[in-house]
Amino acid sequence: MDEINIQKHILVSEHTKLTDSEKKELLEKFNISLIQLPKIFKNDAAIKSLDVKVGDVIKIKRNSPTAGDEFYFYRLVIDGK
Repeated sequence: MDEINIQKHILVSEHTKLTDSEKKELLEKFNISLIQLPKIFKNDAAIKSLDVKVGDVIKIKRNSPTAGDEFYFYRLVIDGK
């Protein structure tokens, strides 16, 4: 049986891994620490292909059909089952 690529599903938002400099810029911009970010498990299907490690930050782009705009959310990668 073929494996399904969930990242290409229409209902899954675009996920990208931030570089170290982008991560630093994000934390400075919002004056927060890593542990204050919402979390995402390392083994989450939406980030499976991103080669993430614990401590990475994921940028999630969501489109709003009602507002007609793009919004970005950030998640800290944590270890989980």
